[in-house]
Amino acid sequence: MDERQLRILRELGELGSVSAVAEALRVTPSAISQQLRLLQRSIPVPLTERAGRRVVLTEAGQALARAAIEVETALARARHSLADFAEQPDGAVSLAAFHSAASAFFPRLLRDLAGPGHPRLALADQDVAQDRFPALARDHDLVLAHRLDHGPAWPRTVATSTLLREPLDVALPAGHPLAARTLLHPRDVAGEPWITVHDGFPLMATIEAIASVANRRLHIVHRINEFAVVAEAVAAGAGLALMPRWTARAHPDLVLRPLDAVHARRHIDVLHRPERTARRAVRTVLAALHRAAGEIQGQDADPASRPGSGGSPTP
Repeated sequence: MDERQLRILRELGELGSVSAVAEALRVTPSAISQQLRLLQRSIPVPLTERAGRRVVLTEAGQALARAAIEVETALARARHSLADFAEQPDGAVSLAAFHSAASAFFPRLLRDLAGPGHPRLALADQDVAQDRFPALARDHDLVLAHRLDHGPAWPRTVATSTLLREPLDVALPAGHPLAARTLLHPRDVAGEPWITVHDGFPLMATIEAIASVANRRLHIVHRINEFAVVAEAVAAGAGLALMPRWTARAHPDLVLRPLDAVHARRHIDVLHRPERTARRAVRTVLAALHRAAGEIQGQDADPASRPGSGGSPTP
């Protein structure tokens, strides 16, 4: 077996089909199949099997694919230890983030890492469904992703660390009758029109939890993923919405109120393939992300006192 064959097996375990692996690695499906056959010759147990028209990994194949991650990590570290590249403080680092995290983290990183001797950042916004975040680690050194606090964990194919555990509050127009309350129950808000994200994005599970506790279906009038646009729609009276407490930009015509009886919190995690942190520049950016997270959380812990949140509510 060689490194390329193990890489193909790893990608097959993640992507689920020969054609998807071929597309990701920019080769033909027949080239992928040939490498899998060559790898199989050196292994005494089957690594793949047919599932309908697809080729999938057997249990042995899955075990070897997991080991391939360790092999690729070790090889990456070995290469980097032989080259100055691994210790270059100003190497290029690519970072992808969903929109609200990009808005909160990117400016801080650009200020913190400005000037000579710092990593050269290549930033990208990526608004994808939750299950597509790990795949972004194939094309970016670091990926900022979000999931609900009680949501499924990220796959073992990526390394992860949590930057923020961010509360989700109800956003209301400043003049809304419910804005006078310090705490809202799902029954208080279930009868209102709602603005929420598209299906497949993490906040939908909290919307469903609100409906479950209130024992009624919510009336969803708009589907908008970008929180800056959501804020404008809420301010215009189009409905209520869930908004992150720290990373969404404050709006002078909105108030944020916490929810009772519903676990409304999301993780903002940084994902990366394990071998990426063999580079000093990537480790530097990762440390800067954690410093930025501390600043973001420390700037405000109370939605009622946040600038643009409508000031202190009436008890």
